[in-house]
Amino acid sequence: MKGRDDIQLQYEPKDIFLEADKVSLQRVISNLLNNAIKFSTKGSITISSDESKPEQQKTKVQVTIIDTGSGLSEALLPKLFSKFVSTDSGGTGLGLFVSKNIIESHGGRMEARNNPNGRGATFSFVIPKKLC
Repeated sequence: MKGRDDIQLQYEPKDIFLEADKVSLQRVISNLLNNAIKFSTKGSITISSDESKPEQQKTKVQVTIIDTGSGLSEALLPKLFSKFVSTDSGGTGLGLFVSKNIIESHGGRMEARNNPNGRGATFSFVIPKKLC
């Protein structure tokens, strides 16, 4: 991608096993990474994954992607995961809508927010480790 030479990808690999549709989750992660790259001309993109087991609940897996790009418009945030919402003139506005539906079909949830330092955005999703 033109103008993307100054982006560093930070990721610490972890072995986390879960019951899920592999192709669908790859689609979600790919979409989130593509968006992070598209809206970051320099800086870094950090990917993290963790397991947690809140008391009396099923084990969950969280994936977080943090970029140092332009961030999200405050006006766009409430409708970000709706159909046909896009800030990119070349986009369809379906990527985040489809991604959120995939995560919800796995019993999870997806969130987006601006980073506290005013640089970039954070997208994350949480899904149960086991589907049932």
